[in-house]
Amino acid sequence: MRRACWWLLGAALVMGALSDRTPARAPLRVGPFRVLAVDLHVHTFPLSASTLAPWDVVLEARRQGLDAIAISGQNEAISGKVARWFSRLVGGPTVIASEEVHGPAFHLIAAGIDRTVSWRLSAEDAIDEIHRQGGIAIAAHPTAGAWPAFSRRALQDLDAAEVAQPVAFSPGNAKDVREFSRRTGAAAIGSSDWHGMGPVGLCRTYVFAQDDSAAAILAAIRSRQTVVVDRGRVFGNMILAQMAGDRLFDRGTPAEASAWGWLRIASGVCGVAGLLALALFSLPKESFRRDPPPARRKASAGA
Repeated sequence: MRRACWWLLGAALVMGALSDRTPARAPLRVGPFRVLAVDLHVHTFPLSASTLAPWDVVLEARRQGLDAIAISGQNEAISGKVARWFSRLVGGPTVIASEEVHGPAFHLIAAGIDRTVSWRLSAEDAIDEIHRQGGIAIAAHPTAGAWPAFSRRALQDLDAAEVAQPVAFSPGNAKDVREFSRRTGAAAIGSSDWHGMGPVGLCRTYVFAQDDSAAAILAAIRSRQTVVVDRGRVFGNMILAQMAGDRLFDRGTPAEASAWGWLRIASGVCGVAGLLALALFSLPKESFRRDPPPARRKASAGA
């Protein structure tokens, strides 16, 4: 029976792998722009607090319909470089090597850098260093507690600020990050701040770029050619949002290929059945033995 359980689990894995197919989707073009679904705040294992290695995140991002991601390790940039190498190898989404400058007073996404930016710098100096390397500076989850760290010049020099991300699911935080974005006048960004929970690209940015290269994406963000759709609300460049219309609402996680739906169902059934059966048949035999009632035990002892 245990062997049969393992066969069920093996069949579940095979059918699950076969059914896990993302249908191809034609690129979205609006006027002269290629509209790219981008997540600019993603963490990986083991150098940043997350659950998937850089190469696994690349595959997951492709499965979630993302055209580009920024691997933003906390005070490290090597994870993004590894992911970029792997994505080029397998033809995955564009990977922008980045860093989350993770200081005590503020957090910045340094997208498109080559060397790490010290978390000990002030916000002004960190932004200057990011620009010296040809990157862009994005304020990460700028709730009210981080506001004092951004001087007037730092606010002016920011390239973008997150207006939609999981921390903003709280009404108070949502108000904070949107007010911060309004004060900067910078590009609006939606990011998942992905640490291993939920889908990559849960919150995403639609970048209106010339092509899907990292350089074109960074240039478009500098020019504030971004749109964020967050639970029915639209932020960012409203002219571009109107040009795209309802098509942006269809660019979320792609639907699963229906032709393989039966395999997905069979995989789930086999997996659950195999695990339950394995747990049941792995119990010690003593678990199924019933002790006699107290009265019988007493009578047996007297005899």
